[in-house]
Amino acid sequence: MKVYVGVTDSEWFRYLSLRLNTDEVNFWLPSPLNLMTQLHPGDLFLFKLKHPRNVIAGGGYFARSIVMPVSYAWKAFEDKNGAPTLERLRANILRLRQRAQVEWSDFQIGCILLAQPFFFSEKDWFPVPSSWASNIVRGRYYDTGEPDGKYLWDEVRFRLAGMQQERTLVEEVRDEDPKRRWIIMRPGQGIFRSAVAAAYGWKCSVTGEKVLPALEAAHIKPFADQGPNVVQNGLLLRADIHKLLDDGYVTVSPDYHFKVSRKVREDYENGRDYYALHDQQLRLPKHPVERPSQDFIAWHNRERFRA
Repeated sequence: MKVYVGVTDSEWFRYLSLRLNTDEVNFWLPSPLNLMTQLHPGDLFLFKLKHPRNVIAGGGYFARSIVMPVSYAWKAFEDKNGAPTLERLRANILRLRQRAQVEWSDFQIGCILLAQPFFFSEKDWFPVPSSWASNIVRGRYYDTGEPDGKYLWDEVRFRLAGMQQERTLVEEVRDEDPKRRWIIMRPGQGIFRSAVAAAYGWKCSVTGEKVLPALEAAHIKPFADQGPNVVQNGLLLRADIHKLLDDGYVTVSPDYHFKVSRKVREDYENGRDYYALHDQQLRLPKHPVERPSQDFIAWHNRERFRA
């Protein structure tokens, strides 16, 4: 299993370490370049404090990396970006960007999305491996099959057990290879919103709308009904269509066509704009694995749609 040790902004760490019950965080990068390429979902991502504190102070489990506008990062994660307001988040990012931007700009940033983060108390911070070089400015990968990677893995597990979080934070599944591990994660709402938006190319899957403030990541099977926070249970929709989906006035057919209920006209004596979209083919994610699950579509048709 891969482990990544990332040099961590002090203000970001300090703010989030004081926040209780954080289920996910956005470890943002001031530049949209050079996102994670070697990590897989569930791999360990550790927070190394900046020099002169060459210690590991916490971490989380890698979900995915995405390039997105700073405004959507705030919409998805709010203060789980490590700042109390969007304005403060922008200021923190601009402080680290090589080129100054004083005017308002919805610039792109790199976002490393982490599930189930943990923050050790100062007494539990531990040194980076001896192989860590002083000239590393961003971070480096380790492998748990090698001594330094195993050291990191063991030290983290020991501290999580001491925090009595081992059972809830980490669940291991082994196959015939005893060295292979997966971490079973529980993605939060921010990871869901970001992953859905990226999968649909930042456009409404029905209308093609691209104005981000008007778009929302919608659950096909609602979270309140045990619908999971996975891309296959999501659609990127204009806010009004999201509301109609939740209320059962629209749905998606098994062959990915948009359907509008006759109840829109019966209940509201209108709906012309929505009926114009009836039976339209959805704009689907490029990768088939990210397309809506037939199970969730069937649930919505059966349990929610006002046929």
